[in-house]
Amino acid sequence: MPVISQEQIEDYIGEKVGTSDWIEISQDRINQFADVTEDNQFIHVDPEAAKATPFGTTIAHGFLTLSMLSKMAAGCVLVLDGIKMGVNYGFEKVRFSNPVKVNKRIRGHFSLMSATQKVPGQWTFKYAVKVEIEDEAKPALVAEWVTMQIV
Repeated sequence: MPVISQEQIEDYIGEKVGTSDWIEISQDRINQFADVTEDNQFIHVDPEAAKATPFGTTIAHGFLTLSMLSKMAAGCVLVLDGIKMGVNYGFEKVRFSNPVKVNKRIRGHFSLMSATQKVPGQWTFKYAVKVEIEDEAKPALVAEWVTMQIV
């Protein structure tokens, strides 16, 4: 993850700041997510029944794909020099534009849209995020994600 000073923030606004590594979305990962969230809809957890759907196989929960942003961001979003803590602040927009089929790989692309110092040493960063599905033209999701860093 790129470490930058507060004085460098403006240099990154409007720029792509990173692309994550690929992450495989296995049936085991989908099943574990279903167990934790108690969302056991057949389209996610029953490969035989899912064959009869337009997707032809099981698909990841949209919220599973969204939850993977934390892992994706860990290696590629900006980090302020001297950070004491960073937190997820929320989303301005999230759209699930394409389902992620089982055993597909996804990765995130992050661009810094804005950065605002709310009070001295407390910054919010808004990222445009696109989650790509390997070998597919349409992304799994697009979002505007807001994070906070305290230095």
